[in-house]
Amino acid sequence: MAVRAVLLAMLLSICPWVAAGERLPQQVRLASEEWLDYTNADGSGLAWDLMRKVFEPAGVKVVVQSAPYSRAIGLVKRGEADAWVGSYKEEDEDNLYPRWHYDMDHIYALGLASKPAPTLANIGDFRLAWVRGYDFGKYLPRVRDFREIQRREGILPMLEHDRVDFYIDALTEVDYVLGQSSRPEHFRRTHVAELPLYLAFARHDQGRALRDLFDKRMGELVRSGELKAIFEHWKQPYPFGAGSAPQ
Repeated sequence: MAVRAVLLAMLLSICPWVAAGERLPQQVRLASEEWLDYTNADGSGLAWDLMRKVFEPAGVKVVVQSAPYSRAIGLVKRGEADAWVGSYKEEDEDNLYPRWHYDMDHIYALGLASKPAPTLANIGDFRLAWVRGYDFGKYLPRVRDFREIQRREGILPMLEHDRVDFYIDALTEVDYVLGQSSRPEHFRRTHVAELPLYLAFARHDQGRALRDLFDKRMGELVRSGELKAIFEHWKQPYPFGAGSAPQ
């Protein structure tokens, strides 16, 4: 009996979700837009490597699904995925958010080089555009005039014909759009913000157990520095330091 009690105490200390009466699932289904070298459809990329490092040593297999951003959110809401990748903090109140972020989004404004460079303080004074579902208006100050677009392919003509002043997106996507131009020198990208990135979990017992596991594992991995090698492999800046804490 004493041995069983010790084993049970060890299990509860390692797996706090068991104490809460929640059963840890054998897999976590993660949905994401396909971002090059970040969430590739074949399961490669920085974010997928991070998620495997977080979940799989705890016995939870990572299963990836690729879908446009708004559809990835819908997959979680319909119960076809357990979480979506790349959410900003409390982006959707219907979902569960962990305490820990896993990366930082470097947010840039792309516009004509002839226009004044924007800042975080004045970005809301301009006419903005971003991809539908990203909702940057929640995270940039005093945004009043914005358009949501379906695809990134039409951004450069919108800027050239002065239909909007700036296109807002993460650096990788801004560079993708800029790479479509035959005259990239006519445009300028300007850094405006840093936004922590989160998994957004479905609001049910399984999502709660996976969220708690994610927080536990992220705390361990940030303290140990084990995630740094993944960022170095994909040649991306490491978002954590010795004093890093949940955002």
